[in-house]
Amino acid sequence: MPAISTGQLPSDALLQSYAQDGSYTDCYHMDLPGAVAIDAYIVAFYTSSLFKIERRILALLARKPASDADAKALALGQTARFSAWSVEQRADNQLLLRDFLGRTRSWLMVEPTGHVDALSTRLYFGSAVVPKSTSASGERSFGFAFHALSGFHRLYTRALMRSAQSKLTASEPGTSRPV
Repeated sequence: MPAISTGQLPSDALLQSYAQDGSYTDCYHMDLPGAVAIDAYIVAFYTSSLFKIERRILALLARKPASDADAKALALGQTARFSAWSVEQRADNQLLLRDFLGRTRSWLMVEPTGHVDALSTRLYFGSAVVPKSTSASGERSFGFAFHALSGFHRLYTRALMRSAQSKLTASEPGTSRPV
């Protein structure tokens, strides 16, 4: 299995504006062999077995249901809403979503790497959390929940990426690249 690493956001990442304004941001990535289109990555991520659990929770607690068909429509640019998120920005190789409360962002990006004879794709996932408040001195406060859940977030992000990776490399028709 490819390693999942943390690192700096690419300079062209749609999440950059949040990194520059003092919001919390993170950036995870892994490399997969071959070409992976952004639409295939979006579908794999949001239809993975692990993310389906999150979708069920959001449907019950926030009344924000979503289906696999909704994830595919999001990936193909046919909708601007998916469960608790709406599209904030989209580019040819990336997608930035905003949660319905406006506090968090989720970002997916693909970037070809390697040479023509050994093509691979770097898959990125990142998050942004907007501060709850900023003091007069410029100190940002993210709130108790942010700090309490940060360890879980790091583990969950890696698990989500693994789940998407499994889906992308599955041999089932329609689950690998491209969509």
